[in-house]
Amino acid sequence: MIKLKNIIRKFNKTKILVVGDLILDQHIRGEVDRISPEAPVPVVWAKKRTYAPGGAANVANNISAFGAKVTLCGVLGDSKDPATKTFQDEAKKLNIDTKGVFFEVGRRTTLKTRIIAGHQQVVRVDWEDVHNISQVIKRRIFKYIGDNIKKFDAVIIEDYGKGFLDRELTADIIKNAKYHKKIVTVDPKENNFDCYKHATCITPNRKEAQNAIRYLKIKDRGNLFKIYKETLFTDNDIINAGEEILEYLQLESLLITLGEGGMRLFEKGKNAHIPTVAQEVFDVSGAGDTVISTFTLALCAGASKLEAAHIANFAAGIVVGKLGTAVTNVKELLERIN
Repeated sequence: MIKLKNIIRKFNKTKILVVGDLILDQHIRGEVDRISPEAPVPVVWAKKRTYAPGGAANVANNISAFGAKVTLCGVLGDSKDPATKTFQDEAKKLNIDTKGVFFEVGRRTTLKTRIIAGHQQVVRVDWEDVHNISQVIKRRIFKYIGDNIKKFDAVIIEDYGKGFLDRELTADIIKNAKYHKKIVTVDPKENNFDCYKHATCITPNRKEAQNAIRYLKIKDRGNLFKIYKETLFTDNDIINAGEEILEYLQLESLLITLGEGGMRLFEKGKNAHIPTVAQEVFDVSGAGDTVISTFTLALCAGASKLEAAHIANFAAGIVVGKLGTAVTNVKELLERIN
């Protein structure tokens, strides 16, 4: 535990580049006291509106909350889009560097609006364009990463399937990071799993690991995998799946998050189960972002993969005890370990 705490105290000396899809989250909160006369739906008396950078920016927020330097790389919509300016303003408040953010004319910034009555989400409304970014923007993104990669200790790739990270760009980013001997971790999208070869670590949840087996099995016509199940129920299912994914993608490590079951870390020739340390669970949204950000920070601060996974597990145990998409910090993390 002393070693884990010493690692955490080094978080503020790290510099991380987060690359991925950028989302602006809007929350409208209010109360319901009647049903609309126009349709059988509740009328929400709106009392508060808040904004928060989401998607890859929530990972950046987690990193910034630990006192580390973080730069965001991604694409927002047209500069005339009101959501674009709001995203930039909110990111600035969180000490997130947006020098790596580019703007695409004709695209809208992804905006997710959640209307919440009391503690109950009533509806979510999404405005977004999910077509692939233009070749011009993609070249500018790759040039930015190439020109600046040496400044960072690690790269985190956050793929939400919004058209930014296509297969070519994802593979090129990983190749570039590994060439410069940088840590590169990935929060994966199922249909791009075979682009993540040679990453330092990928962090799928149980469902994503299950879908990876199905997707990679289809891609390779069923010849490479020993298992193919609709659901990974048992520990043996998880272990078999993890070993197969690790070997096929030639990863340094694989961290499968299992909700209340904790997480399981795979490295070549070994795996370890890490039980959850959550004391109370109010909201699991954003817990995966906390895991990948904390795991990556710990690796940058000199932790082994297993030590990094334990630290990430402690951090996740804190944020699921908070309402909404939450973050934690060094003080809370050290107190929880104590």
